[in-house]
Amino acid sequence: MSELPPLPVTFRPGRTRAVLLTVGVAAFVAITTVALLLETLSPGERASFVFTAALFLGVLVLLARPKVVADESGVTVVNLATRRTLEWAEIVQVNLRPGDPWVFLNLSDGTSLPAMGIQPGIAKERAIRDARTLRALAEAHGAGAGLT
Repeated sequence: MSELPPLPVTFRPGRTRAVLLTVGVAAFVAITTVALLLETLSPGERASFVFTAALFLGVLVLLARPKVVADESGVTVVNLATRRTLEWAEIVQVNLRPGDPWVFLNLSDGTSLPAMGIQPGIAKERAIRDARTLRALAEAHGAGAGLT
């Protein structure tokens, strides 16, 4: 990698996120509209339709949450339900092997942390480029053994 991006930099699956949020909003609008247009529904039934639509939207928003933010002090990994901030020295290796659903960070304590913000689902080339960029950033900031 010839040139590192300026920090902070955020990695997230843009296309996947766009699809999830678009489908979630469209489904919420459609279900809510149907609930309001059906004259035979009671207010409680209408409310249950809207609640179900909101619940569905909430799940899709949760699935669109993952990201990896690299800044001068380290990396913040935001997954579905967790958020963890790492110092650069804690990251030993950045892995994105063929068939992996997302990047894994090997840490200095011997554990591995999934970084769902870089995933090859819809945009494989972008995920590979992002993983290489994160690896180069980790190496430039005093850690990292490489991408395998």
